[in-house]
Amino acid sequence: MRDAYIIGVGQTAVGRHNDLSLRVMAARAVEAAMHDAGAESVEGLYVGNMLSGVLLNQQHLGALIADAAGLRGIDAATAEAACGSGGAAVRWGVMAIASGQHDIVAVCGVEKLTATDPRITTRGLAMAADYDEEASHGVSFVALNAMIMRRYLYEYSLIPEDLAYFPINAHHNGARNPNAMFQKAVDMRTYRRSPVVADPIRVLDASPICDGAAALIICSGDRMAEIKASGRPFARVLASANATDSVAVHSRATPMFLQASYLSSRRAYAQAGLEPQDINFFEAHDAFSVMAALSLEACGFAGPGKAHEMAKEGEITTEGRLPMSTMGGLKARGHPVGATGVYQVVEAYLQLTSRAGPNQVQNAAIGMTQNIGGSGATVATHILQRMN
Repeated sequence: MRDAYIIGVGQTAVGRHNDLSLRVMAARAVEAAMHDAGAESVEGLYVGNMLSGVLLNQQHLGALIADAAGLRGIDAATAEAACGSGGAAVRWGVMAIASGQHDIVAVCGVEKLTATDPRITTRGLAMAADYDEEASHGVSFVALNAMIMRRYLYEYSLIPEDLAYFPINAHHNGARNPNAMFQKAVDMRTYRRSPVVADPIRVLDASPICDGAAALIICSGDRMAEIKASGRPFARVLASANATDSVAVHSRATPMFLQASYLSSRRAYAQAGLEPQDINFFEAHDAFSVMAALSLEACGFAGPGKAHEMAKEGEITTEGRLPMSTMGGLKARGHPVGATGVYQVVEAYLQLTSRAGPNQVQNAAIGMTQNIGGSGATVATHILQRMN
């Protein structure tokens, strides 16, 4: 297997883009990434998206976005794995390079969630759950995560405020990210005053409905001589791993443990020859506060029921032991579902190439991203290394 390197990234600001179509957002992100990489062309394009068919009546995004970005004729396809679609697309891109199929490819994640009635969007997001076992009984995706959070709090004798340090940290970082949807810090008082969405989940426990597109360029080692000569920054992909669990939460052996996160992270650690303590920062899938905690525990960064202690003690800040959600995460940067996994890798690349601005993690050499589909049914983990 060949080494894969990320050599350029692009992104749109996350938010509500009434004036931009999905194809325009995606094309802009791809074009920005190609410009950043100094690439005039690519051989493949892999697009992460979850809901364009349901919400926008548009499928076939691989060809659509390739055409919009001036790349007509290349290999292109769409990856769908619910909220983990972006991570799946990144994995396709890495595998295309590692296998020798291509020497340079683009990966794009894009989602437009604000163009439809919120009730339709909510119904679409519920498709990440098991329809027969969960959604058909009227359980929305937020309600499903509320049940998970309630059980988690019960299991470990916690209160909602114990998990509030995750969104507080995310908003602190998002306030310093010009591409974040929410660029305002919050505190515990703000958290307590935020409305309850589905008890015990408050507004500040949940990621927002939004639009966005992010892209990156991946190449093989054969291209590295010219990249090094150009002086452009790059990062090596040390690991790309995926794992699955049952889509229905009640079918899992231990609902309070993300088995797919555990398997995906352990496969990634094995590929990279690393252990959890070797990771310098973690871009977690903090779509809900409880998911941030469960991810930290499944990946080996904290013991069962102990993740909140890391957050409360400041260990997940950009100056802490394991900086997390360094550009705001899903909570503050925003969660355009099919694009999220690509945003995570883009942000990890920016950290590793010292381009993260006010949110820069000092001496960041190894970064990990984890993108979750559904409530833990599909999990893609990537580990990146600083190279220059």
